[in-house]
Formats: sequence, C-alpha cells, structure tokens
Amino acid sequence: MFLRHLSLVNYKNFDSKTLEFDPVINCLVGNNGVGKTNILDAIYHLCFGKSYFNPVATQNIKHDTEFFVVEGEFEKEGKTEKIICSFKKGTKKVIKRNGKPYEKFSEHIGFLPLVIISPSDRDLILEGSETRRKFMDGVISQSDKGYLQNLIKYNKVLVQRNSLLKYFAANRTFDPNTLSIYNEQLHGLGTEIHKKRKEFMAAFVPIFKEQYSHISEKEEQIMLSYESPLSEGPLLKLLESNVEKDRALQYTSVGVHKDDLEFTIAGHPIKKFGSQGQQKSFLIALKLAQFHFIKEQANTTPILLLDDIFDKLDENRVSHIVGLVKNDNFGQIFISDTHAERTENVVKTIHQSYKIFTL
Repeated sequence: MFLRHLSLVNYKNFDSKTLEFDPVINCLVGNNGVGKTNILDAIYHLCFGKSYFNPVATQNIKHDTEFFVVEGEFEKEGKTEKIICSFKKGTKKVIKRNGKPYEKFSEHIGFLPLVIISPSDRDLILEGSETRRKFMDGVISQSDKGYLQNLIKYNKVLVQRNSLLKYFAANRTFDPNTLSIYNEQLHGLGTEIHKKRKEFMAAFVPIFKEQYSHISEKEEQIMLSYESPLSEGPLLKLLESNVEKDRALQYTSVGVHKDDLEFTIAGHPIKKFGSQGQQKSFLIALKLAQFHFIKEQANTTPILLLDDIFDKLDENRVSHIVGLVKNDNFGQIFISDTHAERTENVVKTIHQSYKIFTL
C-alpha cells in the first residue's frame, strides 16, 4: 500500500499544494516552519480522519479562510483508493472514500494503516494515563473493528453514568435501580475491552522488547506493563463497592477508562530513572513494535512517517532505523528533515527509489 498523490487546500500553512510521491521513500526538507510536519499530518489526517498534532478541526484551517480539503490517492491491493477529508466552519467534517461519504468515521479506521514517529511521542512518557491508553487503543483499533465499537459504546455509557451521578448530587436524590442499568452495561463492555487489551499486551510486549534490544544494543531490563482496576476483580463488583465514592466525586472512579501502561527500566519508572537516550530508545521501540504488530494483524504494510527524526536522535539510532528500512519489511516511508544533504546521504545508502521535496 502506498500514497501516490496528495492535494491540500487551506490546510494549516498551505493555500494550495499538490505532491506526487515515490512508492518507497519520500523526503521533505526545508527550514523549520515551512510546513514539513503539516504535510505528514495531512497524510495522517487521510488515514485517521483527524490531525495527529491538533485534533481541533477548526485549528487545522489556514488563517482567514473558512474550510480545508485534504485529498489523497492511495494504491492498495492493486486498486486506486481516493480519500477526501474536508471541513468547513460551522459544519461537520466529511470523509469520503471513492466519492462515498462515511456514515461513521470509525468505519475508516484501519483501512489505511499508518504509524508515525515524532518528537511529540515524548508525551507518552511525560503525560497522564489517557495518552498511553489512546496509544494502546489506537494500535488495537487499526486491526479490530469490534474493539473500536465496544470502546465507543463504553465511553457513551460512561458519559451517561457520570451525568446521572451529577443529577443525583444536584437534586439530592438517588436511584440505585437506574444506576445498576449503567453498571451492567459498563461491566459487559469493560470486561470485553479488558480481555482484548490483555491479549494485545501478550502479543505486543515480546515485539517491543525485541525492537528495544536492536536499538539500544544493550542488555537493559525494560518492561511495558498493563495496569487495570479489573485485575482486582469483576467490574460490576468494583462499581458497586465504589458507589458512595462515585456519588461524592460525581463521576465513575473505576473501570477500563482508568487503565494505564507502565514504562519501566530496571524496575523503576522510565520517566524518572531513564536517561534521555533510554527514553528515546523506548519510544522508538514502542512505535516500531506498533508497526510490526499492525503489519502482522492487518496483513498490510503500514505507511511510516518519520517526523524530524534526525534532529532528535543520535547517529547510532538513525543508522539503526535506516538499517531497518533497508529490509523488505517496510513499505512507503516519509521523512522530514531540515538538512537536505544529510537526508540524501542517508537515503542513498538504502539503495531504494526515493524523491526529495524541498519546501
């Protein structure tokens, strides 16, 4: 699978831009601020229906304009797939595949698998549990539509239960029967989500460890662990035993929406005890493991976006990533960099077809 053609209208800093890509390697070079990352984000937008860097749709429209259009032509399994993502202020975003709009954006997820490695991935270490859950959910959802639907349903029920708790508090009332309906729905959906996450981690962690050992070239005790309240018992019992706490807080304090991934090195949190180099290796291993996992599950090689990779990594890590790219395991790759000469020197060593776009 590869992206052949990209067209942008009023997207971020671009009035209008059209690009024809190489099926293997594409390098976007230029000074900071010219829009290299915005082009990568437009590609991400076509695959996921939203920006990787700014999910607020109105903030992806070029200043002083009212709409944006991102259009891409992909080749997948010998067929041409034309995807258009458009948004106008005051209306809903529209995603079309071959001229036909999707009724639900979730139907598009996983159709065009993609993995991005970016400096903003540091948020996975630095930010709260929601960021890490989104990463886990994003990987699973690209190859499991049932999981994504359960997740959407769970979040809807969660909002309803939280609204009910707020209603109880505001009106100084309580109806355990109504609450129990939401408890049972959350239990059913949450149990299935928890099961899928456990299965995912069992398959994903060995791939991650293998990638980390390749990148770091050191024997370091790194671990990726799944933490969930449901490891303590069935969700229904947890919800019932925490009902007084939930009434006081006016929101649901237990459930799979509280799950987290724990990143450790030598048994300690990598956020506090890992060096910058170890943290970078950890994140790249995480993303490369995502790439291999999705490729295996979806039977399609994902597009790989490497944003500002050379400025943020030392030479050894860049050499390793380039070494991996030499293998036939990878499909189409996009690289953004500030130094054209450095980029060209690296891609020449791969002995694959490539294009360099100077912005």
